Amino acid sequence: MRKRKGSADNDSSFTGTLLDGSSDLKHCQKHSDGASDPGGSMKAMGRRCRRGGLMGSLRRMVIWVMAVYILIPVIIKLCPAIQAKLVFLNFVRVPYFIDLKRPQDQGLNHTLNFYLQPEEGIHIGVWHTVPVVMWREAQAKDAEWYDKSFQSSHPVILYLHGNAGTRGGDHRVQLYKVLSSLGYHVVTFDYRGWGDSEGTPSEKGMTSDALFIYQWIKKRIGQKHLVIWGHSLGTGVATNLVRRLCDRGTPPDALILESPFTNIREEAKSHPFSMVYRYLPGFDWFFLDSITANDISFASDENVNHISCPVLILHAEDDTVVPFHLGKKLYDLAAQSKSLNGQKVQFIPFSSSLGYRHKFIYKSPQLPHILSDFLSVPHPHL
Repeated sequence: MRKRKGSADNDSSFTGTLLDGSSDLKHCQKHSDGASDPGGSMKAMGRRCRRGGLMGSLRRMVIWVMAVYILIPVIIKLCPAIQAKLVFLNFVRVPYFIDLKRPQDQGLNHTLNFYLQPEEGIHIGVWHTVPVVMWREAQAKDAEWYDKSFQSSHPVILYLHGNAGTRGGDHRVQLYKVLSSLGYHVVTFDYRGWGDSEGTPSEKGMTSDALFIYQWIKKRIGQKHLVIWGHSLGTGVATNLVRRLCDRGTPPDALILESPFTNIREEAKSHPFSMVYRYLPGFDWFFLDSITANDISFASDENVNHISCPVLILHAEDDTVVPFHLGKKLYDLAAQSKSLNGQKVQFIPFSSSLGYRHKFIYKSPQLPHILSDFLSVPHPHL
């Protein structure tokens, strides 16, 4: 009886297995029936499997992207020094593998490379390009000859470059060539922490370096024209420098701002890199406050209220790095500034159709005329 009962149990269990597996059996039969049919269920099943695998991979990718999206602002908030590096981008040395000691490799064979020491333990790399009319005379000349060349009647432009790259960046080199061809000495340098200059970047350090170079030039040229030209982030350095000079009662002859912004917070909020976070709740707290925590402001909108020299602003309408509206806003503030009352304040826009974007205004055939008109300095070839 026990055995029979056990058999009954086994039979019942076996029956249950058959009943539970009936759908699998039918499914297998369908596969068996459709195996010889190339358009049958096997292909459909394969497509479903592939779609399922693809959807799984897509879900995993979305989860990873969302995790990174959330993690980045948290990391920046916890480590504000990262945000400072993103503002300066001094670690990006484009173009790579150029020897800054050899400006002639960039087509500047009337340029001297040398190093100055704005403070103890800091040496910064400097280039001095003489006017193109002095090109032949400049060949194979030493530092003493270049120093004496400042005594010529040609005006001088101190160029303050933007973030990333070095004084040897291609668009910067092309501008030096244009300005040299117009009869200007061009002096440019890498701020501490950029290129082959020693030290660590900071807004205070950049401004201090610019002031040191300005004073170094001024000692050599006396009363001759000295113009300060800033590009992009360099416009913030330029307005900081000129504000200091004006507060001392020694303004430069003119200030030229190429692709400027109002202040670093507004620029960071308008930068294309911030687009994916711009509307995130707490954007200011996560990102902009981290910039402020590093003592970075570059407040050109405040500086223009302390500047008392002619100001020229150049901006391309298709600039995506520093949006055109920020340059226009800075001009509007400068035009209303009491300290600039009676000074020439000019804004030159460049149409989107020209394609100058953020760093190609040097290509404008009108640039020589614009500078000649603004600076009231006739250029030899005009």
